Amino acid sequence: MTVVPRLVLSAPSSGHGKNALAIGLLAALADRGLEVAGFKVGPDQVDAAYLGLAAGRPGRTLDPRLVGTERLAPLLLHGAAGTGLAVVQGSMGLYDSLTGRCETESTAAVATALRSPVVLVVDVAAMGQSVAALVHGFRAYDEQLWLGGVILNRVASARHEALLREVLDDIGVPVYGALRRQDLPAVLPARRHGVMPVLTGAGEATRAVRRLGEAVTATVDLDRLLGLANSAPPLSAQPWSPEPPTGADGMPSGLPAGAAPPIVAVAGGPGGSFGHVEATELLRAAGAQVVTLDPLTDEVLPAGTRALVVGGALPESYAEQLSANRRLCIAVAELARTGRPVVAEGAGLLWLAREVDGLPMCGVLDAIGSVRDGLVVGYREATAQSDSVIVSRGEVVTGHKEHRAVLSPRGGQRPAWSWPGGAPEGFVWRGVHASQLVPHWAAYPRFAARLVAAAAAEPVPIPTGPTGADQAVAATPTPTGPAEVGSAGPPA
Repeated sequence: MTVVPRLVLSAPSSGHGKNALAIGLLAALADRGLEVAGFKVGPDQVDAAYLGLAAGRPGRTLDPRLVGTERLAPLLLHGAAGTGLAVVQGSMGLYDSLTGRCETESTAAVATALRSPVVLVVDVAAMGQSVAALVHGFRAYDEQLWLGGVILNRVASARHEALLREVLDDIGVPVYGALRRQDLPAVLPARRHGVMPVLTGAGEATRAVRRLGEAVTATVDLDRLLGLANSAPPLSAQPWSPEPPTGADGMPSGLPAGAAPPIVAVAGGPGGSFGHVEATELLRAAGAQVVTLDPLTDEVLPAGTRALVVGGALPESYAEQLSANRRLCIAVAELARTGRPVVAEGAGLLWLAREVDGLPMCGVLDAIGSVRDGLVVGYREATAQSDSVIVSRGEVVTGHKEHRAVLSPRGGQRPAWSWPGGAPEGFVWRGVHASQLVPHWAAYPRFAARLVAAAAAEPVPIPTGPTGADQAVAATPTPTGPAEVGSAGPPA
């Protein structure tokens, strides 16, 4: 049994301010010297990154669809080890889910799986006594849910606050804080920048987090909230561990006997990587020496690099900066040409393409990307179509897609994945595995073990002959239909 004080912050719907409050709460408590950890329900690595910035340790996602409900508590225990509080920021409304599977994938379901009290953040700007009916409805809707109290946002005046507190007291719901309309300003960097301000340590991001922490300190009863968090019961699960089984020789299972730890470059910045932090932990546990590569500023690969991993949170909006770093593009293309493992997820696939909206990229893949207005978003149950450095043909994984850019062709002669209703997607070529699908490696630790083994092995000799962008992947053109753009359903 493991004791971790914890809270889940949710809301009746999106737009009530729970993101800013979760960040501010972590920053406020960290400023008091408390060790804290931040988690985000769902696949959103951007919110998780800001939670991590506020907490001073990596933010993590808890997505029941990507990792399975049974891994939620182990991942929380792993990410919150040694802390005095874990704050879990919900997604959308308390009982909502991206797929409609509210009984297993909503914030309420996650809170129940974690046996955690929920604090509901409610925007009361246009609300009076009705707040009691709303909160009572959320509390009564699911008898398994532990609604521990509320935080009121956008309160109009002292009189308004007194009325709200009175009616909530009548139904026995504690109020842990009340913020005026101006207390949570829109200070976070624009969403189009994604995780980049956090990874690069941008002053705008750190100032925003500090401002939100000051707002929460001034308006929220932190001691009472900590008391609620400390009332969460022990969890019976064992913490998740990235450590693989060791072989007979005592070496990590990802390394061949006698092999030296290979250097694996992971794209990111001083503040972390573009992938889930568990992926980096798995690579290290499998025996790799992980070195960070900044694709915007580093002009060469780290010395001795034998593999490259580009996680799915690389923002599409940085295509121009990626293109401008020509020396690194050439180095990445050469790494791929020699057969070394290169794994690219999300916008990392675009970086490997020949060009995106006329901007030259690495030229590893003979494909052209274009950014469109519609957003492709949703989960996919994907089947591997080719053997690669991380997966075997026929294996089934769950991943998430969120992108505006599309590639033509959509997949190569050896595509990475297929799923019902869509043409095969992604590219497998030599040691390259590239796709816009983003799985969570904590659910598939074999990905890291296989990649490290491939990185440690000597590459298969490459036949001599013409090289270059147009020789990289002999792609089979696949028409991109209307369903690729602006679809949340299975075709994309």
